[in-house]
Amino acid sequence: MNKKTLIITIVGVIVGAIGGYAYYHFIGCANGTCAITSKPLNSTLYGSLMGGLLFNIFTPKPKQEN
Repeated sequence: MNKKTLIITIVGVIVGAIGGYAYYHFIGCANGTCAITSKPLNSTLYGSLMGGLLFNIFTPKPKQEN
């Protein structure tokens, strides 16, 4: 894993964590029965996981030599 790939993935984790917390704060779960959005920690961790995976799609692939 090179430096550029690591930076892109970390940025994705941070953006996802912010998005996950924002989802909890603005939409959330009214009665507390939702597994992901009932607590801010769950929502933030889920968002950071999804952000890291999403941003990891945009990393450059290593060239294969014959």
